[in-house]
Amino acid sequence: MSNPGLLLVICGPSGVGKTTITGQVRKILSALFSVSMTTRPRTAADTDGVDYHFVDIPTFQKARDEGKLLEWAEVFGNFYGTPREPVDQAVKDGRVMILEIDVQGAIQVKKLFPAAFSLFVLPPSEDELLRRLRKRQREDEATIQRRFRKAKDEIAMAKACGVYDVFLVNDDLDQAIAEAVRIVREELTKRQAATGA
Repeated sequence: MSNPGLLLVICGPSGVGKTTITGQVRKILSALFSVSMTTRPRTAADTDGVDYHFVDIPTFQKARDEGKLLEWAEVFGNFYGTPREPVDQAVKDGRVMILEIDVQGAIQVKKLFPAAFSLFVLPPSEDELLRRLRKRQREDEATIQRRFRKAKDEIAMAKACGVYDVFLVNDDLDQAIAEAVRIVREELTKRQAATGA
């Protein structure tokens, strides 16, 4: 019997460190990372098939309407979505496939892929999250406050929606990475035992 794979959904508000945690979990577990499909214009810095799969609007809508996307959203007039086929293939092959998406995306994924394992990264406190957003020095105070309000809404929605298996507090980044890896390994072991792999 082959090892069961795992669709791992990682979410968290802006500034919480989820991208760093995702990158390390991916590296340590030799996981795959889902490449989203998008209708946004490709920039000089983008590599098609690595950063995104760049498509036109009719192609995106066809994939969405045919059920070929696990989740999708419209952001500032552009569409973004997660192609289903690479996820199904990775899980079938016994691999870990990571999706880094928002709460609404996670809710959609859980409906279409109930076996997904979802992890939400939390800040130690609201004050600390605000401090981290300011520390990035990427935006003016008004934009930071807007991100902060959105983050608080996202955390509240994540706690209320019932799709998350684990809430992980990122107080110390190295500890949070180690904890995320431990949680995923534990889940894989549990699933292997359940399938007799």
